[in-house]
Amino acid sequence: MRIVLFLATNLAIIAVASVTLSLLGVETYMANNGVDLNLGALLIFCGVFGMSGAIVSLLISKWMAKRSTRTQVIEQPRNSQERWLMETVAELSQQAGIGMPEVGIFPSPQPNAFATGWNKNAALVAVSEGLLRQMKPNEVRAVLGHEIGHVANGDMITLTLIQGVVNTFVMFFARIIGHTVDRAVFKTERGHGIGFYITTFIAEMVLGILASMIVMWFSRWREFRADDAGARLAGRQDMIAALQRLQAQQELPSDLPGEMTALGISSSKRDFAALFSSHPPLEKRIQALRDGA
Repeated sequence: MRIVLFLATNLAIIAVASVTLSLLGVETYMANNGVDLNLGALLIFCGVFGMSGAIVSLLISKWMAKRSTRTQVIEQPRNSQERWLMETVAELSQQAGIGMPEVGIFPSPQPNAFATGWNKNAALVAVSEGLLRQMKPNEVRAVLGHEIGHVANGDMITLTLIQGVVNTFVMFFARIIGHTVDRAVFKTERGHGIGFYITTFIAEMVLGILASMIVMWFSRWREFRADDAGARLAGRQDMIAALQRLQAQQELPSDLPGEMTALGISSSKRDFAALFSSHPPLEKRIQALRDGA
């Protein structure tokens, strides 16, 4: 199952924070001083670390995206295609009212693109080599409009806030579950025993995966908004044509790294896996654009 980079980073940070705090004896110290289940203090504690995980993920998102996709940022256009790409992104960014993003190309035969970054005026927009080869210029322009729509809508910032809240409550409820199991099952009377740490760690992983459905629901909703932005910036029919081009390729396996799936323009999960998909089905996106015409 593909878990997006943003979600994976958050789960990793939560796990590392939990292990580190346990090794340092912070939670044991709190327990021995009578604050092992002070819900107010626990919520603040979880909020600090939960939001920190989301913020760190946001701050390193552009660096991680470049690294995981091997994106080459265009510093100076080397040919007419790169020059057109830079000029098109500059034009669409100006229309959207954002600063010029970095523009890059990543090696992939599949048509795909993504946008990321902590600041709408310092973002990254990247397209695959396959997208440039297989799509017409008007379709590529529509895809760029879609990605710039993500940036202009502040989707990464909103996603950070949602992920931070999710992180907070995952850590909060995992510790309540760990405390309850430690007391009721392992019969620990003072402080926290090994049952607390094992149960808390397992609960964090399970709750984190379940909570990802909330994050992915938001991600699917933002795709409709970005499609609408692409339609406004580049033309509704061109946006539809670009999605139809992607639809023709959706049965082919995407080689965009799994952790980058939510940043891409296309995903093909169905059935139960769709609950964890960052993108709604292409046919629904196309129909939404037609209904909005």
